[in-house]
Amino acid sequence: MSSTTSGPTKESPSPIPSRSKDKDTSSPAATPHKRPILKVHPVLRLKIRDLSSEGTRDFLAAVKPGYVVEEAVQTVLRLLYTPSSNIPGTRSVTLVLRPMEGVAYTTGRDFDHDHKEIHFSTDYIKQVAQERKQHEITGVLVHEMVHAWQWNAFGTAPGGLIEGIADWVRLHAGYAPPHWTKERGGDWDAGYQHTGYFLDYLEQKYGKGSVPSINEQLRQKKYDQETFWKALFGHKVDKLWADYQKTLEKDSSKKDVHNEEEHQKIAKKKSDHVHQSEETRSKSKDNSISEEYEGDDVDEPVMVEREDHPTNDPSNAEKTKESKKGSESKASQKSEK
Repeated sequence: MSSTTSGPTKESPSPIPSRSKDKDTSSPAATPHKRPILKVHPVLRLKIRDLSSEGTRDFLAAVKPGYVVEEAVQTVLRLLYTPSSNIPGTRSVTLVLRPMEGVAYTTGRDFDHDHKEIHFSTDYIKQVAQERKQHEITGVLVHEMVHAWQWNAFGTAPGGLIEGIADWVRLHAGYAPPHWTKERGGDWDAGYQHTGYFLDYLEQKYGKGSVPSINEQLRQKKYDQETFWKALFGHKVDKLWADYQKTLEKDSSKKDVHNEEEHQKIAKKKSDHVHQSEETRSKSKDNSISEEYEGDDVDEPVMVEREDHPTNDPSNAEKTKESKKGSESKASQKSEK
């Protein structure tokens, strides 16, 4: 969420730095945590509406309030300004933890706009996964802290640009959530990470300091889309956006080719595995047959004379008696002979 900031109009905008020859087009890494030489020490306050709420307890368990708010201030100043920059005259920032819908928003006090308030939903904090609470809380605070310190062309800058700058700072601070992606299509000023990644493209293509120069330009005068972007980058924003979309299409094509190659590798591995398994089973079967019939020492089958055992069947008993009588008669005849 954005807030309103105004400022002087005398100085001309800072020029875009020359483009680096060895530019890195990869995703930005978190900028090293070095405090800028800036004599800015706003008063920092914390207000808790309900200390017993689960979201409040989660917040206090995940981060140290004084430290995380101070670090958010320094992160914003380090990424958007230099020691020679004109910085908004924000004198205090109050973090308000309270139950509410949404995530967070930043506003200035009615009686003095140099005093900012960041309202952060404890309902939202409560539902964030435990393992992500510290990262998400810090990321949201960095985003909202940008609104306490950025310029906005006397309230005329597109809301999408204001939110995009905030998410660009969050991205470069290393607090991008896992669901953020570079999205194709849509409008350049859709805001948040959608615009944040577009600004990051400009930062990489036109040189480090491009986004701070956009913020500085917003300090100078009211926003005019026809002249604003051309003064900074030599092209209208529609052309810059179209160029950015082309890079996303190329990246997507490369990713598709890579995915197809990976699928083919996986399919080949599966095929090779099946083939090897069949060969292994075949060899195992041949070996078992060979072991069964191999050698001349196979024992001859032994014929075992089986003695019939009488049963309780009467017919079997009669047959047994008759057999015995027949045997006795033959024995008698042999004896007489």
